[in-house]
Amino acid sequence: MTQKQALQLFEKRRVRTVWDDQQEKWYFSVVDVCAVLTDQPDYNLAKNYWKVLKHRLIKEGSELVTKCNQLKMVSPKDGKKYLTDVADTEQLFRIIQSIPSPKAEPFKVWMAQVASQRLDQMQDPELSIEQAMIDYKRLGYSDAWINRATLYRCVA
Repeated sequence: MTQKQALQLFEKRRVRTVWDDQQEKWYFSVVDVCAVLTDQPDYNLAKNYWKVLKHRLIKEGSELVTKCNQLKMVSPKDGKKYLTDVADTEQLFRIIQSIPSPKAEPFKVWMAQVASQRLDQMQDPELSIEQAMIDYKRLGYSDAWINRATLYRCVA
């Protein structure tokens, strides 16, 4: 399975994602999504929210939690990779329905855009390079750094 990890931005909040080339699916960090939807800046509290929600869903007999995968993702706390609960788009839509939030609908629209962009980038790799440059700029990287990183990726 070939995977590409990426940070996606929803309303200036980072959401860790992994693209699986074989499955042609995005996997989203469930904790990051919980943090966005509950407006929780504290990672530990968002993690706790997911833990409580997960137990509630299990208690209700939902099979959704058992279908969630775990993938290694870079932690926002210390930069190390840890197994993280992830959900594909379909699973995530079901999780979002369980979280009372006014951001739920805009987040669903954002997820659809992320998926559509990736499919477009698969058809035209130049779009992927352009998007990377925009994202790096938004994250505060200098033009010189972006040009070096872009050149390195094109050559590699």
